[in-house]
Amino acid sequence: MALNFFDQFQTPTYMGMPLIVLAVALPWVLFPSPTSRWMDNRYLTGQTWAIGRFVHQLLLPINPGGHKWATLLASLLIFLLAINILGLLPYTFTPTTQLSMNLGFAVPLWLATVIMGLQNQPTHALGHLLPEGTPTPLIPVLIIIETISLFIRPLALGVRLTANLTAGHLLIQLIATAVLVLVPMMPTVAVLTSVVLVLLTILEVAVAMIQAYVFVLLLSLYLQENV
Repeated sequence: MALNFFDQFQTPTYMGMPLIVLAVALPWVLFPSPTSRWMDNRYLTGQTWAIGRFVHQLLLPINPGGHKWATLLASLLIFLLAINILGLLPYTFTPTTQLSMNLGFAVPLWLATVIMGLQNQPTHALGHLLPEGTPTPLIPVLIIIETISLFIRPLALGVRLTANLTAGHLLIQLIATAVLVLVPMMPTVAVLTSVVLVLLTILEVAVAMIQAYVFVLLLSLYLQENV
């Protein structure tokens, strides 16, 4: 048992090499690439259909200029989804519990949407900083507030993903520790707690999937404002 509950969020190393590299590279091995055959198997067909439906739903409200982001957003969703779910397996590590990694995804992509908006439609992009019909005395205050909210967006993206996954992992470990402690003393309570643990694990799988989708969805919303 770990001496500290937060030890599970430290990047493991083996012979001096951080295993986060393996954890990041492993999901790409699990997803097969399309083949050149006339007909794919059911797994590839289902995967292609699911990705197509997701991209269609995600890019439907976005102008055609933002459709070039389809491959990037779909790849990011698959990557985050695989990492989040694989991190729930025993003896594994979840890289998305590291705020630095999540900010590494959020900041460049958010900055790309902002730069694209300033290049394509600077008047519209800067117009978000000042709502229409604002009284003159409130203009400086609102510009400062909207600027701060603009720069908080990537931080909110990274913190949301990190906090949700970290909280779920900690809760699972706390309840699992309680089950091990209660087994010799109160077996009935331990069984009931185990049922709660199973339900919580199912909920955490759903949270891992939803958080990956929310991360990409918010990026698409930022893209929609700047295209």
